Amino acid sequence: MRQFFKFMFASMIGTFLVGVLLVFIFIGMVAAAISSGLNSTGNTANIKDGTVLHLMLDKEIVDRGEKDPFEIDLGPFQAEARIGLNTLLNSLENAKTDDHIEGVFLDLTSLQTGFATIKEIREKVLEFKAVSGKPVIAYSEMYSQGAYYLATAADAVYLQPKGELAFMGLRSEYMFFDGLFKKLDIDIQFIRGTNNKFKSFGEMYTQDHMSEANKEQNRALLSGIWNEYLTAISDSRKLDKARLNVIADSLEVRNADDALALGMIDGIKFRDEVLDILKDKMALDKEKAIEFVQLRKYAKTFTPSFSLKNDGSSNGKLAVIYAEGGISSGESSEGTIGSTSLAETIREAREDTTIKAIVFRVNSPGGSGLASDVIWREVELATKVKPVIVSMGDVAASGGYYISAPATRIFAEPNTITGSIGVFGIIPNMQGFFNNKTGITFDGTKTHKFADMMTITRPLTEEEKGIIQGYVDDFYTTFKERVAEGRKMTVDQVDSIGQGRVWTGIDAKERGLVDELGGLEDAIKAAADIAGLTNYSTVELPVQKDLFEQLLEDLSGQTKAWVASEVMGEDLELLGQFKRASEVRKQMGIQARMEFDLNIR
Repeated sequence: MRQFFKFMFASMIGTFLVGVLLVFIFIGMVAAAISSGLNSTGNTANIKDGTVLHLMLDKEIVDRGEKDPFEIDLGPFQAEARIGLNTLLNSLENAKTDDHIEGVFLDLTSLQTGFATIKEIREKVLEFKAVSGKPVIAYSEMYSQGAYYLATAADAVYLQPKGELAFMGLRSEYMFFDGLFKKLDIDIQFIRGTNNKFKSFGEMYTQDHMSEANKEQNRALLSGIWNEYLTAISDSRKLDKARLNVIADSLEVRNADDALALGMIDGIKFRDEVLDILKDKMALDKEKAIEFVQLRKYAKTFTPSFSLKNDGSSNGKLAVIYAEGGISSGESSEGTIGSTSLAETIREAREDTTIKAIVFRVNSPGGSGLASDVIWREVELATKVKPVIVSMGDVAASGGYYISAPATRIFAEPNTITGSIGVFGIIPNMQGFFNNKTGITFDGTKTHKFADMMTITRPLTEEEKGIIQGYVDDFYTTFKERVAEGRKMTVDQVDSIGQGRVWTGIDAKERGLVDELGGLEDAIKAAADIAGLTNYSTVELPVQKDLFEQLLEDLSGQTKAWVASEVMGEDLELLGQFKRASEVRKQMGIQARMEFDLNIR
């Protein structure tokens, strides 16, 4: 109860602070607009010769960054608390040929994103080095396994003398709420496809441990991601993969000295020493401070292009449509794909004759089966008119795969998590909780036998369970048929690799669920080639909210989150897990969602 009140008060304070901050926002916007107007004499007017692109990747990286034409300093309540992968890739692309940029400083003390996104960034860093010949230096006070994965793309990797380098292998861990619900007299009625043994989402509510099928797919998933991870590090650091496995298994890297002795880093340095190395590598004036430009500022000095050609004689447009988050019915919101909004966006792109191809960027664990089907229909219709190329991000599973299946071609990274072709339904029975814990009882009347079938105030009858099982199995059949049609497979073939099982991108390709291994830029190039586009412009959809609307939305969430983190401290992550358990009723209905939220570090 104490934790509950802590979070409640944190939320109240956050809401109050948002209101207070609004008074200052307008002043900041006006000042920023005037400053921007005075300083925008040219695209690179504010980028001096000898500048170093400083990639401080200390915020969450999402597929698409927010539209933010002004830089307004609001302390801990910044309007943009995330980094757009699109912004990052475009910036590295532009920096390759920008004479003002002498090199890149990868600042990786904190990195918050999935392995597939890291791979896209890593490949772009390698391309930047190869094409430009400019140096890239990586530094961190503590390398997570993901941060080290990215750092190995640099020319040199440095670590703070008392810093750490995590290198011990990957793991997955689940929180199970069965014991909690039993104490509360809540019975979670979990119904999955008849043969969907890998569709284990409901296990966290109905069991106290992982099923053998779930352990099997987790082992395969982690093994595949680890193999891709080791291959990349082995190639960059010239270390044998077998030796790297021994290093991880024996935990041989326990401090910075170990990392250096094993050849995993190039030096143990304080930050000021690394800055001196930067000056030397980039032939900068040793007597002057380095002129750094942050990603957010640098991205405003050029027109984003994704390396696409457009010399003014465009022969069409290419649309990049982003779908990131869980799938639900209705309008999209932060972190949620709304079927109504996304379907409308895809439809508009289909009907726009100036758009010759669509790249559909999917980064979703799925969600509502009905909402997924609504989006699927628009993707299918679009493919009949123009090429639709799917680019999968960190995860495109279950409903995320459902909406991808009709595409002309599907791209995924080797460590993308995809598949999860399966369906389930959850209906909590809270009769025991209400009766025994609160003293509340329910009574009523009905006109027909099944009028109250979906109530949470009593358990399902066996007949009702059979009916819902039929709904679930019917939707699984539809799911298989959608995939079979889109992938040119038989339904039996789909079922053999379905049953709710998740796959890495490389395993999915071997099984025909994915066409090519590659990232967003690869998908864009393929779409242009298929559509016969040579000189073309790109448009990113859906159209983003205007500055003020987005600012209000961002500040509302971030202020509450900041205050909550200050008040809750280390309890905040645990609270998030319990909030997820308490929202189980939102999972009611047929769901096409991945079995778990995988967060690998």
